[in-house]
Amino acid sequence: MKKTLFRWILAAYYIATGLNHFRVPDLYISMIPLWIPWPSTLNLVAGIWKIVGGTCILAPRLRIASGWGLIGFIVAVFPANLHVALMGHMPGSSFPPLFLWLRLPLQGILIAWIWWVAISEERRPAH
Repeated sequence: MKKTLFRWILAAYYIATGLNHFRVPDLYISMIPLWIPWPSTLNLVAGIWKIVGGTCILAPRLRIASGWGLIGFIVAVFPANLHVALMGHMPGSSFPPLFLWLRLPLQGILIAWIWWVAISEERRPAH
């Protein structure tokens, strides 16, 4: 029961943040380092990836694949998050530099959360 609740919270988080890529694309595009090509396209792909991942994590047959996809996504966007922390500001926002640095270890917490609700096996008591 607890795992199901946290799975729904995680799904809602990813769906909401995915939709936000379409609502305020400039915020996300500004986080992408200049050396990475096609920032607008990558923003759209990231938004779609989050929406699909958040939705599919609720489907039992797709849950494990979705979990791995979301973990891969976190690893893939880590350079952008590090880039923003190193810049000391997120263009288009007023987040303090400390918040930008604290976001980095939070990626590990998100990975653990995804692992727990989507990939790890359910442990059932033996009868």
